[in-house]
Amino acid sequence: MKKQFNRMRQLANQTVGRAEKTEVLSEDLLQVEKRLELVKQVSHSTHKKLTACLQGQQGAEADKRSKKLPLTTLAQCLMEGSAILGDDTLLGKMLKLCGETEDKLAQELIHFELQVERDVIEPLFLLAEVEIPNIQKQRKHLAKLVLDMDSSRTRWQQTSKSSGLSSSSQPAGAKADALREEMEEAANRVEICRDQLSADMYSFVAKEIDYANYFQTLIEVQAEYHRKSLTLLQAVLPQIKAQQEAWVEKPSFGKPLEEHLTISGREIAFPIEACVTMLLECGMQEEGLFRVAPSASKLKKLKAALDCCVVDVQECSADPHAIAGALKSYLRELPEPLMTFELYDEWIQASNIQDQDKRLQALWNACEKLPKANHNNIRYLIKFLSKLSEYQDVNKMTPSNMAIVLGPNLLWPQAEGNITEMMTTVSLQIVGVIEPIIQHADWFFPGEIEFNITGNYGSPVHVNHNANYSSMPSPDMDPADRRQPEQARRPLSVATDNMMLEFYKKDG
Repeated sequence: MKKQFNRMRQLANQTVGRAEKTEVLSEDLLQVEKRLELVKQVSHSTHKKLTACLQGQQGAEADKRSKKLPLTTLAQCLMEGSAILGDDTLLGKMLKLCGETEDKLAQELIHFELQVERDVIEPLFLLAEVEIPNIQKQRKHLAKLVLDMDSSRTRWQQTSKSSGLSSSSQPAGAKADALREEMEEAANRVEICRDQLSADMYSFVAKEIDYANYFQTLIEVQAEYHRKSLTLLQAVLPQIKAQQEAWVEKPSFGKPLEEHLTISGREIAFPIEACVTMLLECGMQEEGLFRVAPSASKLKKLKAALDCCVVDVQECSADPHAIAGALKSYLRELPEPLMTFELYDEWIQASNIQDQDKRLQALWNACEKLPKANHNNIRYLIKFLSKLSEYQDVNKMTPSNMAIVLGPNLLWPQAEGNITEMMTTVSLQIVGVIEPIIQHADWFFPGEIEFNITGNYGSPVHVNHNANYSSMPSPDMDPADRRQPEQARRPLSVATDNMMLEFYKKDG
């Protein structure tokens, strides 16, 4: 009780400045003491934020952690979706592959989090909440011992003064001896505690490289986790792409021609062949074919059907204008015109040549420069238009009219202008490209051609379903192996065809 009273009195004296506290730590250790608190704060904050990054339940075993992991839930959802849709659908296949991959990624994530928790989070917790607090606790204990030592020394000194002896001599009497022993004992305890504290502080400084390794370990574990995850993803991507490439039903509208042909394994684009073969059967004598705008709803339906390779020939045959509109839409929605951007200037220059023979030769030269896929499809289309022109007395679609309404869908410049410029360009230049090619189709593309390549839409000899005529013969023709050019601008809508036709007539 008396010792506690003396300690309180000594503390009070130090507080008001009447006594000086003895400093038993070196300057280096005092700097370490300041650093301890900073490291504790940083370690505590890092531990807290790093724990928040964990997706699994901290401290749980791998199996329990997996159940609540978002990736595991996602993998289960994908696998269930695959079971519902079945492996015979593309989506079903994709869901199964992705589900298996997400499950593997979840397992890698669990392994990663367990390793981070063991090698980084737990050591940081021990550093911030155990090791540094223990050192700080020792420092507080040393401060109390120093206070006791200072109090004992002060009382001994006061006793020495009161007995008339100098500070360097031993005070007489039993009380002075007792105070001296108490002072020496307190000094001994201070020395023992100081040595232990110093050892711990120096050990803390020496182990800083170990603490730094926690963060190096974090990055190394993350790098390994991401490497394994990337390996998993790279392994499954070729399988996913292979499944999609093997899937026959792929959209064609708005897709590059060569991409569509490569994927479908065709030489003639599916929408072109389907529309041409159906028109050969039901639309050759339809007045205003390609010029008269079809019903928007029927056109939309037919385009959607063509896009997924499912066409009801009997239903479509009732509206040849919708078929023609779908063919025009496909050509117009190609990212690059069938006659290509690269050859646009050459087509236009050829159309401006006054001498007919030289103009035809220049057009033929440009046609020969077309890529093989474009050449095959333009040949197919021009041979059909040439066949269609044989019925111009009935359908009113002369090569000139067809060039006006179809030209902007076959050739346009990369930098599109306004509609007035487009119509002027069509009337003066594009018609000069398309019309002679249709008129001289057998010269540009010698030889015969089989329109119904896949055999899905009937034979080249067609029966008309319209009321105004019953049947029609299949005229002779001369197709061949050459290519075609590029020119005018993309029309804004099917309705602009009539406007361009009227403009062309007025323009003469």
